[in-house]
Amino acid sequence: MWNLLGRLGIRKSRDGEDMAEAERWLVVGLGNPGPKYAGNRHNAGFMVVDAMVADKGERWKAHKAHAEVVQTRIDGVSVVLAKPRTFMNLSGGPIAGLAKFYRVPVERVVVVHDELDIDFGALRLKKGGGSGGHNGLKSTTASLGGPDYLRVRFGVGRPPGRMDAAAYVLRDFSSVERSELDLNVERAADAVRTILTEGLDRAQNIFHTAA
Repeated sequence: MWNLLGRLGIRKSRDGEDMAEAERWLVVGLGNPGPKYAGNRHNAGFMVVDAMVADKGERWKAHKAHAEVVQTRIDGVSVVLAKPRTFMNLSGGPIAGLAKFYRVPVERVVVVHDELDIDFGALRLKKGGGSGGHNGLKSTTASLGGPDYLRVRFGVGRPPGRMDAAAYVLRDFSSVERSELDLNVERAADAVRTILTEGLDRAQNIFHTAA
């Protein structure tokens, strides 16, 4: 029996639950916790994973790694959806803790985050790279020991005039942006699903062209 489970990539946990660990993904939305920040541009990552959880009809559960999580399947793919309960600049600790707990390698960690250098309404997907001054990415890269995780970059655009970028991302989306926000959030959620089920290259071909 154990040989069969091994060939299927399934491991028996201590509590007796079968887990397809070899195929599990970790998808993390970045943001700041609490209602004060809920509508901020900086919370675009939270919005995307919230939409994915709502679509599955699931509820967030507290995890000891200082995060909220939902374990589910998307088209048969085992995935942990997560939101750190720390503030943005400390996101890496919970992400690394979850990756260790669920035994997810860095190449199957997907981080969804706001991106100043991309126009509002556009998505860009990639593996690795720098932080671009994004404190959540800085923390994640440091905690994971490298940058080779996947990123779903949710465009929020540059601030107008001489507005400070830090102040801009901590403001809510404008009324004009909010009219399109739900559609853009769902597109980003679809991009994540495509990465999980069809791979990064296929997701780039679809969502970079559509942006």
